[in-house]
Amino acid sequence: MPAVSHATNGHRVAPHLPAAPRAIATAAAVGALAAMLVVALWSLMATLAGGQAAAMPLDRAAVTGALQGVAFALILPRRKDHRAAEWAAAAIGLAVFLGLSGLRPFGLGIVESWFWALPGAAVVAWATAAMTRAAFAGLSLADFRRLQFETVLVRVVRGFGIAFFTVMVAFPFYVMVVSSLKPQGLLMADPLDLSIDVFQPLGDLFSAYVEVFTNFNFGRYILVSTFVSVTTVIVTLLLAIPGAYAVARLRFPGRVWMSQSILLVYMFPAIVLVIPLYSVFSLMGLRDSLFGLLIVYPATTLPVALYMLQGYFRGLPHELEEAGLIDGASRIGVILRITLPLSLPALASVALYVFMIAWNEFLFAFMFLDNPAIFTLSRGIVSLDTSEVPRQYLMAGSVIVTVPVMAIFLYFERFLVTGLTAGSVKG
Repeated sequence: MPAVSHATNGHRVAPHLPAAPRAIATAAAVGALAAMLVVALWSLMATLAGGQAAAMPLDRAAVTGALQGVAFALILPRRKDHRAAEWAAAAIGLAVFLGLSGLRPFGLGIVESWFWALPGAAVVAWATAAMTRAAFAGLSLADFRRLQFETVLVRVVRGFGIAFFTVMVAFPFYVMVVSSLKPQGLLMADPLDLSIDVFQPLGDLFSAYVEVFTNFNFGRYILVSTFVSVTTVIVTLLLAIPGAYAVARLRFPGRVWMSQSILLVYMFPAIVLVIPLYSVFSLMGLRDSLFGLLIVYPATTLPVALYMLQGYFRGLPHELEEAGLIDGASRIGVILRITLPLSLPALASVALYVFMIAWNEFLFAFMFLDNPAIFTLSRGIVSLDTSEVPRQYLMAGSVIVTVPVMAIFLYFERFLVTGLTAGSVKG
């Protein structure tokens, strides 16, 4: 029988339509997949990072997740509150998962392994409910048609893709960090042990970092890399801004050809260019000097900077610059006072991109630099890659190279996205 609305205090209240069978089945499938994903990740973390012999109960995870999905689909139409339905499904999932595992989730006793057992079960229950809620956010479970099903499918595929690539990127970095914090004896005894003893003295924990700064001159390498990278950014922007503005705004013979052929230099691999450059720089006395790098780096980053900036300049309204020219400003004044202030997102994205290229560049630094006093960070790491140097020192140097540029990228990432998409849509 159809649901009938009823009156409360003179107001008609919309009926609570139950979830469609297709919505319930979809929620069960989403919950099962989410639970298996979380269980697999937590089991790997407990085994690798925690040193626990954790099992991977995917069958119990699938049952738990399916029941959570069904509970979410049944509770949501009555409560009309996604958060309440999520927490209710999480509570049900926690009870079911603990019950199916005999109070030994992941094969770990709650008392013997309190840090990984019970918190892991709670994480599985909550994360499964949260991912189920995210998959059905804004959708009506009562009127669950093909469009709603496809929306859920796209969200699930996207979420699993993000989780997969996040693990693929984060796991090598985690291994690098763990290896830098462990003594050589433990690394040699069990290379697959990725746990960290965080309760040891800080001096012992970070001894590899102290060593690379005191005995391997990494403090100077950081200063050299910073100088080279910042100088490369400045030189590149000084050349790219007028060049990109000319291509975007001025009319001259060959403008279209130049605009379309800016990136042709990237058709040639760097290894093809490094040998003739090595010969020329050796004859000119530029090898084994930072000045040589400051010639090569802007030359390799200038094409992409020109390409990005000209697209952004073309997207700026002509009327603003014409108004400045009518008011008596020169072309340079218009660029400095109107165009550049409006182009700050693009300038920031180009600066970030160029900085990352110069900071991480290895081939030219390896070929041109022989004096340890002027090594960049990427060149200095090679000096640690020998059989005489313990592996944790190499990993500590790799972390030192990675962390600064990662922090800068995460902070300025919004500018990078804005700059890369600038000029892609006209109007």
